[in-house]
Amino acid sequence: MSILFLFTSSNANCFNAKLDAKKKGEDSSYLLSNIENINTKNDTEFSIYHDQSLEQIKDKDSTSIFRDLAFSYAKSNQPELACIFIEKYIKTSLDVNFVSHSYFKPISTSTSYKKLIDKYLKKFDWWGVFCFYVAFVGFFISIVLNFRKRADKVANFLMSTFVLIHSFFIIHIGVYLINYQYDFPHIYYASTIFSFLYGPMMYFYIKRVTVQYRFKKADVLHLLPTVILSFLLVPIYMLTGEEKLRIGLEGDREYLFLIMSGKLISLLVYGVLVIILHIKYRKKYTIGSKAIHYWQRNIVIFCSIYIMSYAIYTVLIMQHVFSGFLFYVQIVSMSMLVLYVSYSAFVQPSLFEKRKVVPIGVKNKRNKYEKSGLTQSFSLELKIKLLHLLDVEKVYKQNDITLQKLSILLDTTRHNTSQIINEHFELNFFELINRYRIEEAKEILKGEKYRGFNIIDVAYEVGFNNKVTFNKSFKKYNQITPSEYLKLFVA
Repeated sequence: MSILFLFTSSNANCFNAKLDAKKKGEDSSYLLSNIENINTKNDTEFSIYHDQSLEQIKDKDSTSIFRDLAFSYAKSNQPELACIFIEKYIKTSLDVNFVSHSYFKPISTSTSYKKLIDKYLKKFDWWGVFCFYVAFVGFFISIVLNFRKRADKVANFLMSTFVLIHSFFIIHIGVYLINYQYDFPHIYYASTIFSFLYGPMMYFYIKRVTVQYRFKKADVLHLLPTVILSFLLVPIYMLTGEEKLRIGLEGDREYLFLIMSGKLISLLVYGVLVIILHIKYRKKYTIGSKAIHYWQRNIVIFCSIYIMSYAIYTVLIMQHVFSGFLFYVQIVSMSMLVLYVSYSAFVQPSLFEKRKVVPIGVKNKRNKYEKSGLTQSFSLELKIKLLHLLDVEKVYKQNDITLQKLSILLDTTRHNTSQIINEHFELNFFELINRYRIEEAKEILKGEKYRGFNIIDVAYEVGFNNKVTFNKSFKKYNQITPSEYLKLFVA
């Protein structure tokens, strides 16, 4: 602990020394050289100080000099020169609201002044609104995932943490887009500490859901880059709000290249590992339904797109480009990843349930339909007929529908009907019928012409014989009762 304290204290002092040196430099020699250059260029422009010598200016407070020069050039309608000293005043006084001073009305329509307004004053930005929306959705889902029943706690913790750190980074971006970083200077590098966690979280999540991987002590080494980064950032976090604000106004980003290039390397390495892992175990193990397979595949695709967009983002930041289509691609890709996980957690909660992973060969040997005489072509034909009965004729609305009756409608045996339901829908007969009934009930509840229906009317309409069974089935598939659904999504 003492070593860490000495390390952080030393680095913090180093930061303070840099800040003092820069401030002194700007207040003296840099200030005088700029004033001399401007005075040489046009003596008449230096209106408010033409009677003072450079020695008198040297003794005067630089902040008031910048203020007076900004006012003077604004009054004489010289926006470019006025904006130079407005920005210098802001950087020395740390008062970003100075840019909105009433003295600058004469130059309010100039391009250079509008750029300063956009740079320093709080503003409404649709990208910022989007970032806040995505971040809050992500925060909510990261909490909900850890309270799922019958869930794989380890896998859900990894995914929720993955979503949480993305959401934190997104809201960090949102704050900068609307210029609130000047009011909250302590957000400086606030989300940076998570830079090396994105890759490990996704890698271990895929490893967990594909082969039910159990953590080992050696896996702690994956956190080593984050620990090192923490030691690097502690001195920055120890700075005062004023010091952080001054750094932010100067545009300094200590260790920026090191951190961004390190994060990119981490993402690339873990991205390759995730893809290899997904391909390898997809061929070797079965992980449940096609929906689960598509879920994992889509997560891998989203992560790959995010990594590529972050590579572009890194190049742009190094070139000091903070706008444009390519800049926002990274924000969009990260946001889409968070929204996709959130959507899946709400619409398909079964994706996050704990399930047994079985080698493909073992499952094939135990396939109960292995000796079935149902050919593949006839199976597909029956599936098409079944979909027609469900989607068009809506046989599930018959409250006395049974497997036998459905078999008669399909003109086949009970065994064949059961087989196509299990193989093509990965459900049993009752699960399939009830799922269709619940989806129909949701449409009815949302429909304008059914507004006068009671819950029991809806239950009868879709084929249920009583309200209790309807409520249980509805809650099983939606995690809420029909009444709660009405309040949340229909009212």
